[in-house]
Amino acid sequence: MNSAYSPILDRKVRFALVGCGRIAANHFAAIEKHSDRCELVDVCDTAQAHLDAAAAKTGATPHPSLAAMLAATSADCVILTTPSGLHPGQTVQVAQAGIHVMTEKPMATRWKDGLAMVDACDRAGVRLFVVKQNRRNATLQLVKKAVEQGRFGRIYSVSVNVFWTRPQAYYDSAKWRGTWEFDGGAFMNQASHYIDLLDWLIGPVDSVMAYTGTLARNIEVEDTGVAALRWRSGAMGTLNVTMLTYPQNFEGSITILGEKGTVRIGGVAVNEIQAWSFADERPEDATIKAANYETTSVYGFGHPLYYDNVIKSLRGEAEPETDGREGLRSLELLIALYLSARDGVRVPLPLEY
Repeated sequence: MNSAYSPILDRKVRFALVGCGRIAANHFAAIEKHSDRCELVDVCDTAQAHLDAAAAKTGATPHPSLAAMLAATSADCVILTTPSGLHPGQTVQVAQAGIHVMTEKPMATRWKDGLAMVDACDRAGVRLFVVKQNRRNATLQLVKKAVEQGRFGRIYSVSVNVFWTRPQAYYDSAKWRGTWEFDGGAFMNQASHYIDLLDWLIGPVDSVMAYTGTLARNIEVEDTGVAALRWRSGAMGTLNVTMLTYPQNFEGSITILGEKGTVRIGGVAVNEIQAWSFADERPEDATIKAANYETTSVYGFGHPLYYDNVIKSLRGEAEPETDGREGLRSLELLIALYLSARDGVRVPLPLEY
């Protein structure tokens, strides 16, 4: 571990959480699962009902504002599960208090804000963790291993589909939902973990071309989008996303076609290995069905596994799997998609040199 970060060796890692809404429950459960090594000491929300419920559930000390919490907390790391557009300012605030930061996806809704978050944490000498729990799904870990082992040979074609549903009532449930400033659209919010896979699994993207549309929902942002991608390796692919699927969430999938292998991970949220064929058959191929899992949530079961890495990082036992710079990779791809759709042009990557 970098000597600039003092490892936590003689006690439990202490977390505080800001934003006690929908996704916070996954974080509470993950912290509870690792209660032998960590604890939740503070919670914060501007909505009193959410705050009261979170404090009652976790036993953590409630605070009405981030400033109030930072003035009193003993936390080592503050978790941001607030609307996406609030992450940048809150990250800077937490970093300046000398506390590590964990932010839910997407880390920001603007490229410059993502860069500012990484810079603020660097200057303050604190860690910035960006939640990418889907990477920890057993199905995707197997694909990642196959890619690293070169089992596909040259990858030719990749297809990612996110066919989910978000009714108008979902967007109406909070004023920030469906806004450019605080939320982002189907690409930025719902599909961000899938867009992360395009870089994490396949490699650096060379360029993108995208269309987005608001076809049915009364929101600022897109409810549907498509894109064509080309990777630096020469591979080509498509991204198809909609929140208008009838009548319920239907598919979250990635298909990879290579010189020596074909794989499709499907289900509602990349939770089923539906095709697994390689020229170099291996004994472990017979056991891949064990990686399939039932899921009632598009979040999957990756949060506890993600927390394990964060805790180990803060204890000096590991390096972060997805830090701020790793988070910037998928944010850059997201921003490129939006620029392409807005301007009607092919957008090359990286965005800046």
